[in-house]
Amino acid sequence: MTKSEMKSAILAAKTSKGMTWKALADAVGLSPEFTCSACLGMNSLNADKAAACAQALGLGPDIAAALQEFPMKTWDQVVPTDPLIYRWYEIVGVYGETIKELIHEQFGDGIMSAIDFTMNVDKQEDPKGDRVVVTLNGKFLPYKSW
Repeated sequence: MTKSEMKSAILAAKTSKGMTWKALADAVGLSPEFTCSACLGMNSLNADKAAACAQALGLGPDIAAALQEFPMKTWDQVVPTDPLIYRWYEIVGVYGETIKELIHEQFGDGIMSAIDFTMNVDKQEDPKGDRVVVTLNGKFLPYKSW
């Protein structure tokens, strides 16, 4: 089973069960953000977490096996056309250099890890319109000289 086939099966089962990412994550024992990413094919789960995910969705061992496979972290388009995803590209395009400058000023020459990383997506209610709060938390990795 390919990651693409796995993703389709998971999304169909999630929809048919009326399950939220939070409910699935609770069943798996991970965050909703990481669980969703693994179910969409961009991360992998260990055997226990993969089995718990497949079981919670009423899916078989083929899904659990696919969830354990290491992903190929690529996407089809240079800039996706989905408006929500495109806006993230816009944010990086407008503020990426600012973020880089501020990280370098505060930490030195290096990068923020996307391997030693966590992310939280929250809703902040606001009378002028609810706010999306995204927290990206990555370990700083300095460049080394040799």
